[in-house]
Amino acid sequence: MADQADQWPENVPGKFFVDGQCIDCDLCREIAPRHFKREMSGGYSYVALQPSGEEEQNLCQEALESCPVGAIGRREEKN
Repeated sequence: MADQADQWPENVPGKFFVDGQCIDCDLCREIAPRHFKREMSGGYSYVALQPSGEEEQNLCQEALESCPVGAIGRREEKN
């Protein structure tokens, strides 16, 4: 499970984030390439663009569920 306290500083603010568990497998970038980018010098993914709309939300959620190490997290909206 991803840890907000260990998230990469490159993540843009919003619902999804990537933390330090990322192994640079490229899967999230294949599933949602507009939203996940690679930090080249560190060799990890981060959220570069938060999703808008249901289709983009679904792609980011698919990336989260597919991550082999659970490095992608989702902040739940507070009521």
